[in-house]
Amino acid sequence: RPVSGFGDPNARLFVVGLAPAAHGGNRTGRVFTGDRSGEWLYEALHRFGFANQPHSTHRDDGLHLTDCYIAAVVRCAPPGNKPRPEEFDACRPYLLEELRLLGKLRVVVGLGKIAFDHYLKACRELGHPVPSPAPRFGHGSVYRLSWGVTLIGSYHPSQQNTFTGTLTRPMFHSVFKRARAHLA
Repeated sequence: RPVSGFGDPNARLFVVGLAPAAHGGNRTGRVFTGDRSGEWLYEALHRFGFANQPHSTHRDDGLHLTDCYIAAVVRCAPPGNKPRPEEFDACRPYLLEELRLLGKLRVVVGLGKIAFDHYLKACRELGHPVPSPAPRFGHGSVYRLSWGVTLIGSYHPSQQNTFTGTLTRPMFHSVFKRARAHLA
């Protein structure tokens, strides 16, 4: 079943991931909730003042986001965690509508290359002048976009990345420290 984005409707920070996890967001009904990726994300958001608590285990656990909104480019858990092109196409209108409604965004964190690239694709569809060549994903990459948004790339806090050391907590925290600094 589809999992919508959630958070502060007046957010200046937008965190975008790939899709809800089958045993996390898909099970709980809230993106990044009840899985290991969420443990990393909410701990970082709490540390930098965007969440009222460092964990989220279920939809009614008291988590509130401040100045932050979280969504995924695909709204249902894809088979094998690999969305097909038609899933991206079917879900893009939801991402576009969230971006239209979140009129105060100043910083976007793309969790993984796919989310990073699909955020830029959505911006093109909204008429924003995405530079050519387009910004390239890299962990810690920072791009100031002409419509007043700073785009920051981050490795996704998946078990594949965190268990192998591809992404460490200091690396992940540095992304949200940078996001906070851009909002100061």
